[in-house]
Amino acid sequence: MESAAVSAAPDPTLDPPLEQLRHLAGELRQLLPGVRDEAAVTVSREATTLTVAFSRLPLPSPQETQRFCEQVRAAIKAIIAVYYLFPKDQGITLRKLVRSATLDIVDDMAQLVEALYINPAQSNPENLIPYNSVWDACQHIPQIPKDNKAAALSVLTKSVDLVKDAHEEMEQAVEECDPYCGLLNDIEEDTSDNHVDEEDILGCPNNRDSYWSEGDQELIIPCLALARASKACLKKIRLSVAENGKKDQVAQLDDIVDISDEISPSVDDLALSIYPPVCPLTVRINSAKLVSVLKKALEITKASHVTPQPEDSWIPLLINAVDHCMNRIKELTQNEVES
Repeated sequence: MESAAVSAAPDPTLDPPLEQLRHLAGELRQLLPGVRDEAAVTVSREATTLTVAFSRLPLPSPQETQRFCEQVRAAIKAIIAVYYLFPKDQGITLRKLVRSATLDIVDDMAQLVEALYINPAQSNPENLIPYNSVWDACQHIPQIPKDNKAAALSVLTKSVDLVKDAHEEMEQAVEECDPYCGLLNDIEEDTSDNHVDEEDILGCPNNRDSYWSEGDQELIIPCLALARASKACLKKIRLSVAENGKKDQVAQLDDIVDISDEISPSVDDLALSIYPPVCPLTVRINSAKLVSVLKKALEITKASHVTPQPEDSWIPLLINAVDHCMNRIKELTQNEVES
């Protein structure tokens, strides 16, 4: 009895049972990127085997073809399984990136198979295009962020770049003072040679449609400022996530990314509405939509862990800047609302 009691005594060098389970869960999750990478390598290998086999004569036998098909199916099912087995508590943002990468692989493999049965036994460059697409998609798998914070930074960086491009295009159009200048110059050369009236050309904007009035140009100024404020908001949000974001705060990071993802499309809508012929009411509506998204993004960021001292933050300054732009746009479009 004494020996049994001694053997049952707890080992002081071991962690408590639940702590051991917590460590095991962490270790298993660390294996997930390796599983993804291995599954992607298998898909790329099968794509190579299939392409080589069906790009020369004689074509594989029915039995060999069946084996090739089964191997491709197994590889694709394995990469899909990696996505479905991905833990949701690791973050929606990261899960979306895994899903997108998985869909790219499946779609590219389907296009490769279609190309091979349309152009079999040929060293056809058209067959190499889908093959290269499969290979590139598989190569992208190891580059997927390893945690939700890294995924959030990746998505936010893309949003910053998109808004930056939209803002630069708006500025360029304003500096040229004629967004359709290149189009009209080409048409003028054609019409001077062929004696064709511009008004007879389908899709050719007339003078009223191709230039900004003085009122339009005045309205564009706060719109540009609003686009610039949008870029500043995204850059500050991204910086806050980079400096203060915590990997275990997946839900808050997902919320920040979700609302920030709406900023770029809203800036695009505003940018399109300033091209002539300008409808001031549309500009006002799109501006208000953008302002609403920006304020919500700033408020969500302010309430999250990435803003440790919200009372001393940059957020109120950006909110004031956004409000100033919107107030000016309202002033300049008030006649349209009242008419």
